[in-house]
Amino acid sequence: DDLADEMEDVDFDDEGAEEPDAEGWDTEEDERVEDSMEVQDDSDVTFSLHSASVFCVSLDPKTNTLAVTGGEDDKAFVWRVSDGELLFECSGHKDSVTCAGFSHDSVFVATGDMSGLIKVWRVDAKEEVWSFEVGDLEWMEWHPQAHVLLAGTADGNSWMWKIPSGDCKTFQGPACPATCGKILPDGKRAVVGYEDGTMRIWDLKQGTSLHVLKGQDGHQDPLTCVASNQDGSLIMTGSVDCYTKLVNSTTGKVVSVFKMENMAPKAPGQSEEAESNSVESLGFCNVMPLVAVGYLNGTLAIYDLSTQSLRHTCQHKSGIVQLLWEENSAVVYTCSLDGAVRLWDARSGKMISEYRGHSAEILDFAVNKDASIVVTTSGDHQAKVFCVQRPDR
Repeated sequence: DDLADEMEDVDFDDEGAEEPDAEGWDTEEDERVEDSMEVQDDSDVTFSLHSASVFCVSLDPKTNTLAVTGGEDDKAFVWRVSDGELLFECSGHKDSVTCAGFSHDSVFVATGDMSGLIKVWRVDAKEEVWSFEVGDLEWMEWHPQAHVLLAGTADGNSWMWKIPSGDCKTFQGPACPATCGKILPDGKRAVVGYEDGTMRIWDLKQGTSLHVLKGQDGHQDPLTCVASNQDGSLIMTGSVDCYTKLVNSTTGKVVSVFKMENMAPKAPGQSEEAESNSVESLGFCNVMPLVAVGYLNGTLAIYDLSTQSLRHTCQHKSGIVQLLWEENSAVVYTCSLDGAVRLWDARSGKMISEYRGHSAEILDFAVNKDASIVVTTSGDHQAKVFCVQRPDR
């Protein structure tokens, strides 16, 4: 319509009018070129075989040289981080691949799609060794020391399989989705969060629940994320209700509750935005008694465990999707809906650096062991590798 209107405005008889119009088209072209030049890309490698949003990424734990990514195009790929070279495609999925990860020793890679089809591939042979279909998949995780896979589904069940034999055990939760889960570092227990706000700690061998947190001890809304500290003695749960709870994993008792107060009173027009806040990601620092909580409203909160108080808030312009701590330092990484990865010093609350390169929101990311590279996936159909090693750190 705009073009038609513009054409009507042009007087073709008047030669003089032709020129400014031609100039108008030129300037628009110039602007477009300028825009494309302005897009900052700090990445070193771009993997672009996906044809839709890329939902998940995982690095192989043993060598950190391979990545697996899964996307909305029903595809998952295993590729080399150094140059983006494809190793093999994990084919056969018929729905968005939302979960993907390597076993603890990098021998196997598992891919899971939303409909509940889970496949496991042997990395060196590049061949499928096992597959299984469950209900709608919510999350999936490898055991930290064994070829055992755990997954949570929308019917409230958690499933555990030995790979590749396929021996199976199920843990029956409430009749609502098992929204998040984590195997504790001892490898004997798992914590699972549910949509009804409850959290259960399961004994993986016995198949029994050791503790159930519900009512006042649980959350008022669905759980979004769970994490544990290095020795598994403490568990943290995050929820849509904006509360974070710290739980003693042995006693099942809530030790502390963190609630993000709104930094400023909301204007009347912003009430909806205020309601849409939630805890999106959380994690424990390995080297100091600190925890980080990332919120949908863009706040990164650093809490001090020894005093159980808020130490810093680091503000992002848009929602935090995920956060990860560096393994051996008090540096926390965040990725957000504005397409940037940021590194924060949790001691000072100051931003160390920022990396850009995506033209859409970042949906997942992974950091390698020595914290020299970050691999991101985005709604722009790409995965990118950023070198973040700095001589002064």
